Amino acid sequence: MSRVALVTGAARGIGATTALRLADDGNDIAVLDLTVEACEQTVADVEARGRKAVAVAADVSNPEAAARAVAEVTDRLGTPTVLVNNAGLLREGTLRKTSSETWNSVLDVNLAGAFNMAQAVQMGMRAERHGRIVNITSTGALGATGLSAYSAAKSGLHGLTKSLAIELGRFGITVNAVAPGLTLTTMIDEMSGRTGEGVDAMTEDALKSIPVGRLGTPDDIAHAISFFTDPRSDFVSGQILYVTGGPKC
Repeated sequence: MSRVALVTGAARGIGATTALRLADDGNDIAVLDLTVEACEQTVADVEARGRKAVAVAADVSNPEAAARAVAEVTDRLGTPTVLVNNAGLLREGTLRKTSSETWNSVLDVNLAGAFNMAQAVQMGMRAERHGRIVNITSTGALGATGLSAYSAAKSGLHGLTKSLAIELGRFGITVNAVAPGLTLTTMIDEMSGRTGEGVDAMTEDALKSIPVGRLGTPDDIAHAISFFTDPRSDFVSGQILYVTGGPKC
């Protein structure tokens, strides 16, 4: 019997690559993002690998939308026993320049969104006596100038990961987190555009602190997520895995 994996923020980047990796691992895939249209390419790529896939539109920061999305996935594919909370929002701003609207939106998507999705899938996982929840955090959780909202949301996600691992373990559900370093996605272009720093300059500066001498790729992150979702990782829970090319904490 196939497992069903639900990946949020799966229209592009790390989310799309993760959807394909989990399909290769034998999962049918629910591709969730803000619009169905944005998910279509990922769905097609999953189906080309011989797995079933559906596109689901939802704003994960809305608990009712999260619950509806999980109900739709369950109806169309089956109970999701793998959840990857990848949907995220990055907004730079120093303390002086961060508005309450920015603060709330970043926490709503990155932290409340993960909570909403976990809450929505947990009853199905409990019934199956099996589940894998993987939260995508960031080295930003360790703190950075101009990232107060993002850092707060991601460090909060670390605490949520550990708390849910304790709470849900007795139901056969593990909860872990993957914390990427700077990764080659469109987010780098967006960050450089907002800060005024060129992509090359940003990359060159980042490489100075990465022992392996390169930036991460979406595949690097997807491999780590795959490890946590594997049935053989049954005794691994409550962990934060930094995928950064070197030690971070």
